[in-house]
Amino acid sequence: MADVIFKPISRLLIANRGEIARRIIKSARDMGISTVAVYADSDATAPFVSDADTAIALEGQTSAETYLRIEKILDACQRTGADAVHPGYGFLSENAEFARAVLDAGMAWVGPSPEAIAAMGDKLSAKALMEKADVPTLPAEELAPDADLSAVADRVGYPLLVKASAGGGGRGMRVVSSESELEAAVEGARREAGSAFGDDTLFMERWLPACRHVEIQILGDRHGNLLHCFERECSIQRRHQKIIEEAPSPAVSDELRDRMGAAAVAAGQTLGYSSAGTVEFLLDGDDFWFLEVNTRLQVEHPVTEAITGLDLVREQLRIAEGDVLGYGQEDLSINGHAIEVRLYAEDPEKNFLPSPGTVEFWEPSTAATARFDSGIESGTEVGVAFDPMLAKVIVHAPTRREAAGRLARVMETTRIQGLTTNRDFLVATLRTPEFLAGDTTTDFIERVAPAAARKVEDVELHHVLICVVIEVQARRRAEAKVLGTISSGWRNSRMPPQLSRFEFAGEALEVAYAANRSGGFDVSIGESTFDVIVRGAGGGELELDIDGRRVSARLDQRGDDWYVHTNQGDVTVTELPRFPLPGADEFQGGLTAPMPGKVLATHVSVGESVEQGQLLVILEAMKMEHRITAPVTGKVVEVHASEGEQVGNGELLIVLEEVS
Repeated sequence: MADVIFKPISRLLIANRGEIARRIIKSARDMGISTVAVYADSDATAPFVSDADTAIALEGQTSAETYLRIEKILDACQRTGADAVHPGYGFLSENAEFARAVLDAGMAWVGPSPEAIAAMGDKLSAKALMEKADVPTLPAEELAPDADLSAVADRVGYPLLVKASAGGGGRGMRVVSSESELEAAVEGARREAGSAFGDDTLFMERWLPACRHVEIQILGDRHGNLLHCFERECSIQRRHQKIIEEAPSPAVSDELRDRMGAAAVAAGQTLGYSSAGTVEFLLDGDDFWFLEVNTRLQVEHPVTEAITGLDLVREQLRIAEGDVLGYGQEDLSINGHAIEVRLYAEDPEKNFLPSPGTVEFWEPSTAATARFDSGIESGTEVGVAFDPMLAKVIVHAPTRREAAGRLARVMETTRIQGLTTNRDFLVATLRTPEFLAGDTTTDFIERVAPAAARKVEDVELHHVLICVVIEVQARRRAEAKVLGTISSGWRNSRMPPQLSRFEFAGEALEVAYAANRSGGFDVSIGESTFDVIVRGAGGGELELDIDGRRVSARLDQRGDDWYVHTNQGDVTVTELPRFPLPGADEFQGGLTAPMPGKVLATHVSVGESVEQGQLLVILEAMKMEHRITAPVTGKVVEVHASEGEQVGNGELLIVLEEVS
């Protein structure tokens, strides 16, 4: 191997956004490296932009206009004097042309060689290379533009996966069980792949519906040293995207770990691999098959860091500088167990549809030790142009059960309010008997069906409402212009209690409260009555005794909404006006946009008869396609969705007249 010159990095440009940009900035800063962020228009006020030492606007809205534009990234490098580029994951991280352009410009590329990226970028060529390295693979075949889809599918075998050759992260992927689903799956995957990766090349691969997704972290320097950092299991997925990852896998024995590690290192050696990378496998019992090599840092890298003590971003930067690893396979060992969850702006009750909006409140839990890799702060706007991941939360503990329990508690005591997230679904998943038993195959969500949302019991809801009315009266007393020295609720005659009305989960509730002679409050909600003593109040923080039970809460108001956070979780209630407001009756028969997005296709026209389940409209939001189908058999009487149109959340798309 040719001599490698050590060349320290002084200024690093991060060609990415969100939490991974913040993560890279942290390690670079710890190494004394100056950092440069690049950003799309909608990210101008994002935390990663202010975290960096310098930031350059890419002048555009979409990924295609910004983070995928090689010439804009290179221009930012030239303008800031960057001498290295870290691509993070997604966007251009596995683009060999970009890696070559960075190196040709005289900068360090924080990643493997362009040749390794190119070899693994075409996933079918990657499979061929792995077969030469004696790594087992599943049947697969590329889809040429004029391919006979049925013939290819028959050769691969059902069930199969239509998959983007250039992609990852669940985009451009469709599971197909029969020929009737094939054409629509290919069309959708091709569109999604082209939008997300700028390359709509697809292939088909045999699909194993109930296996495990286990990957091996590899790490190599430019001096020929290559090792693995053990495995991660990433089987719990929705839409083929991972949401919970852990290390080590509960299904991998020492003997199997050695075999999978050896296969991963063999794959890396075949590529002459340097930097951090991941060799992904499907595991069924003791049998495993090669899936792909991700020639970049993985979203789930923190769990490997937790069990090995390595900082993988630091290692990437050292390797890019030309440094030697300085340790061997025998120097690495597994310490305890780590679990990571991905917090997304999405609605599990609506099949995990993206749920953009404003993060009104973000307060990571301090209930137990945890690592938060987040791309948000209170006030962050989460739009539809990019991936809806908000944060990753990682816990490391001596045992798997302790890690799961601690992570569940940390998640439920983290404050995240203002938009719908998958937080409560993650907590429910971590606490299922199946997860705790390590029964985590790729069909986990469909098979186990964890609760999509947290059920707020009456006692908790009543306590929340009491907190709100006590906070309201405290604020009124603080703002009183006259008689400010008189005790709250003081009267020189008997008066009826004060009334407030709220809505929660579609139900209206009335709260009656009055100050009593002991300085507390008598409160009633429906048939329930409560004796309330205020132990502390001020600045949106309350501490109450409710019937002898201590209750603490943080409260904030936005318009008519009250955001309440207690040690049981988050609850939002809406304060109702004293008198009904005039308004139109709820529209009947209309299908509305479930989130903001772009109309990719409208499949029906006015006067057309449709069957229940028939595809009506395809929306794109956060780089994923979402199909809107007919809920009933009927006739289309209005069409408001036009191809290419941008629509808002709740906007009317189609009006159906039901046919009995």
